[in-house]
Amino acid sequence: MYECLGSQPTAWAGKTYGEIEAIADRDGSILVQPVGSIEQHGLHLPVSTDTICADALAHEGAATVADEVPIVVAPALWAGNSPYHVSFPGRIDVEFTTLVDVYAQLAASALETGFDALLLLNGHGGNHNAIGGASKAIGLEHPDVEVLAMTYFGLAAPIVDEIRESEPGGMNHAGELETSLMLHLRPDLVREDLIEGTHLDEPYTHAYDDMFVSGPLSVHRLEEEYSETGAVGDPQFASAEAGETIFEYLCGEMELLLTEIHEQTTG
Repeated sequence: MYECLGSQPTAWAGKTYGEIEAIADRDGSILVQPVGSIEQHGLHLPVSTDTICADALAHEGAATVADEVPIVVAPALWAGNSPYHVSFPGRIDVEFTTLVDVYAQLAASALETGFDALLLLNGHGGNHNAIGGASKAIGLEHPDVEVLAMTYFGLAAPIVDEIRESEPGGMNHAGELETSLMLHLRPDLVREDLIEGTHLDEPYTHAYDDMFVSGPLSVHRLEEEYSETGAVGDPQFASAEAGETIFEYLCGEMELLLTEIHEQTTG
């Protein structure tokens, strides 16, 4: 039996329009829209890694509050902006301004059902500015809706020093963090015999080193300048146990955030 799209209890895709309308009509209702990308993640992770992680966190986070909070998770948007991965196969990319419009139009159409809040939950660093632009456009069009946007891995910053095995720079693209999460969430998709990365070597002090730490300096480089395999960081230090710890922590932070959104939009 096919069990994928719509199989989670919080999934928009598995509900009838009447069920979606009933959730939206309740006070403090929340629509979560996961967004990701389809792009290379080294030789050991699938191209859908960003989308899988964002979608999993959206559903598990929603499940933590679903008994008290009217909430539904829209189908994940897999289209992302990844021009700096152009040297590697596997990328399905959308131009930046088009992507902002796509996010804004899809979310706006979903909001017509009557939700009180929208959270764009992003799993791809290259989408950060796009979800920011889309949230502003959506907010202007729907002034009565609480519109928020967040890239999930920023939530992990307080816990990583407790569990990491790599030095700073080891938790970058397809590095220790993402590989650990995938070993926990979808170990069947991780090619453990092909795990190989290149520790991030960025000469500018004020640029970022790990994916959850954004330095004040933005540096444009193609991914091939950092790594021959496309994996930037130290995925060899990843483990399913670390992935489980990180994911449970992220779910706890999502529970706090979704509860705050509900309380902010109730009444």
